[in-house]
Amino acid sequence: MEKIPWNGNECGKKSKVTRISKLPSPVQIMIGQKQLENVKYLEDLGSTIINDARCTCEIKSRIAMAVAAFNKEKKLFTSKLDSNLKKKHQSATFGA
Repeated sequence: MEKIPWNGNECGKKSKVTRISKLPSPVQIMIGQKQLENVKYLEDLGSTIINDARCTCEIKSRIAMAVAAFNKEKKLFTSKLDSNLKKKHQSATFGA
């Protein structure tokens, strides 16, 4: 395993913090002499984490992604192709 040298100047450039609570308040975390930025939401691994402990924004974005995927394949679903060909394409695309 390769060791990565820690440089105090680099730490905290992209680091942000939020407190997830029904009553969000700022968090004070210092790295060296630098305070991390408090933000309302974070995006991590494709998920949106919001500081008010709700998931409506995440649900809306997932629905939008599903609509976009359906609209991309809409022509296939509404066309009069052979049903066996449709099934093969659907299983290859969606893994069903």
